[in-house]
Parts: sequence; C-alpha cells; structure tokens
Amino acid sequence: MNRRHFLFECEGARLAATLDDAPGTVALLLVSGGNEVRAGAWNGQAKFAARIAGRGYPVMRFDRRGVGDSEGVNGEFRSSAPDIAAALAALRRECPQVIKIVAFGNCDAASALMLTRGAGIDAMVLSNPWTIDNDARDEPAEVVRDHYRRRLTDPAAIRRLLTGKVSIGKLLRSLLSAARPASAGLSGLAAEMAEGIATYRGCIRFLVAARDRTGQAFLAKWNKSDTRIRICPDATHSYVELHAQDWLVEQVIAVLEAQ
Repeated sequence: MNRRHFLFECEGARLAATLDDAPGTVALLLVSGGNEVRAGAWNGQAKFAARIAGRGYPVMRFDRRGVGDSEGVNGEFRSSAPDIAAALAALRRECPQVIKIVAFGNCDAASALMLTRGAGIDAMVLSNPWTIDNDARDEPAEVVRDHYRRRLTDPAAIRRLLTGKVSIGKLLRSLLSAARPASAGLSGLAAEMAEGIATYRGCIRFLVAARDRTGQAFLAKWNKSDTRIRICPDATHSYVELHAQDWLVEQVIAVLEAQ
C-alpha cells in the first residue's frame, strides 16, 4: 500500500486529501461526518482506509471546505455536494484505472450522500444516517425510551441522579418526549433523504451500530422492512469495538466486491 497526500480544487478553495493507493478498478471514497477531519476519530478512518486498501481497493478521504487542512467556509453537511463531486473527480484523476466508485459516510456524511442523489457514485454504504432535524428535540420517542431503560440499569447514572448531578428540568423534558406517540411516515430531513435516493439505481447498504442513538433514530424513522439495512450488535457510533471494526470492514468489502 502506498499512502500519499495531495490537494484538489472545489469552487476556488483547495481541499486536502489522502489516498491509500491500490491496483483495484473499484475504489472507495470516504466522506467524513460532522466536523471530523479525514483521519477520523482516534485515527479511525486512516486505519480503516489502510485495511480496505490492503484488500486491493484504492481509498481516498478528504477534508471538506472549512474543515481540517482544507480552505474555504464550513457550510456543514447540507452544503457539501460540491465537495463530494470535486472529490469524486479528484479520485478518478489520481487513480485512472478506477472504473467504479463506492462512497462511504457515517452520520451526517451518510445524509449528505443521500441528499446528493448519489450523483457520480456507483454504490453507497450509509452508516448511522443523521435524521434529526432539531438536535435532541427531534429524537423519536422510541430512542429516548431505550436510552432511559439503559440508564436505569447503570448504577453510576442512578448515583448522579440521587446526588443532584442531573438536571431535573432536562430529565422532565426527556421523559415528556418519551411519552409522545410514534409519528407516522417520514418528515423533515428524513423525508428529504428518502427523496434523494428514490431514483438512485446503484447499490445501497445501510449500516447501523446497535448502541448508537443516531442509528436508533434512523431505524425509528425509516421503513423497518428495508432489506438493505444491516445492524452490528453492541457497536457504538464510530465502531470502535474490535468486533465492530471487523464487521464494518467486511460490510464495505462486500459492497466493493459486488461492483
């Protein structure tokens, strides 16, 4: 594996990228979520990229505008379509042997990919897609209830409540949220995302970490009969657990191989 860094242009700004090169004709584009830099939390994306490239697939990751080593203004995930398009073009330039590109995104990077309608992408792996419109206030009641079921079995959490270290006001608001009936149908951001992929003809695989509230919120809002969903037991948002890291690699490899 050969790792190298380079710059590419996006609407007048220079964006920083890293390529883990490999001879394969199918490549993986990693899109970072939130304001996370291309190395990922605790260097997680760099390690993940190395494992995928070690299996023969080129992997490119980049900092979008205004994040990490990249120039420009950070417009967050809703304005990242030009960044993704520029990254796809850069990947094709850097790896001229590549015929097909699979894109992977976690959290709002998955949402961003869905909002682009998959333009220029042959397949998408969408992990823990962000569907919450107004921070925690939009969390589905099922997710809030699951959170408090877990907390009530945690002795440390109970001690914090009994010693006054938990905001009673915040707790009451959360409990009221948990009492809400489940909403019917998609709305807001989730509806936009569903519309974004409605006409997409490439392969899509949804990945969900079972212990992640963002992933749980996605499952609560999405069509539960969607056969494209895969769930990793006992995994948290960034798949830091050893079994979850292996699971994530194999899920992505399966989509790459299918191309």
